[in-house]
Amino acid sequence: MSDANLDPEDNKIIVLARSARARNGTAEGAAVRDETGRTYVATNVALPSLTLSALQVAVAMAVSSGAESLEAAALVTAGDGPSPEDERAVRDMDGERLLVAGPDGTPRQS
Repeated sequence: MSDANLDPEDNKIIVLARSARARNGTAEGAAVRDETGRTYVATNVALPSLTLSALQVAVAMAVSSGAESLEAAALVTAGDGPSPEDERAVRDMDGERLLVAGPDGTPRQS
């Protein structure tokens, strides 16, 4: 999949996730879009007492803001991709698409 084949709104969440990752210097950046079009952007959290992936944080932000479902989610990572827990979090919110991109923003899978 190339950037040219992406829906502009899906490309937007990849750009937001990539920007958050770069800004915070973290391993992952994620963004999710809820059923109303609101977007939530996050990076992974790595504290001695709390470890969450970027997608888990973004989904939690959406839920705590009242989102009922997700239209799409994006993960930007140099790693292999979403963990099974990440995929479950998106599915728990009836996520329709989970996009994965490398640090340069190039989509790797959907």
